[in-house]
Amino acid sequence: MDKYGEGIKGEEIAKNYLIGQGYKIIASNVNYPNVGELDIVAMDGKTLVFVEVRTRSDNAFGHPFETFTKEKIRKVVAASRRYLAEHKVACRGYRYDAVAVFRGTPELIKDAFYAKWR
Repeated sequence: MDKYGEGIKGEEIAKNYLIGQGYKIIASNVNYPNVGELDIVAMDGKTLVFVEVRTRSDNAFGHPFETFTKEKIRKVVAASRRYLAEHKVACRGYRYDAVAVFRGTPELIKDAFYAKWR
């Protein structure tokens, strides 16, 4: 399977996993050109959650959680700001979660990173 197909499959695995954990999926693959992309936007109870999904079929380049960079986090935060500005979502707060899909098995980290709001 090519890298793109693997990523799509990983996002589907992540969505199904999150639904099983009680999340309600609101949107996926929200792309803001020249800003960033949101893999999954969901509600966990009354909390709005921006979920970054990282998929790997082997650990040749490390575990999926090891692939986060400051630049990737910056783009997710920028995209989440844009999403919040464009969508009125009734929530008590928001957070950033991450799901690693390694060899088809998902793993969730809640509050995987925090946004710096300037």
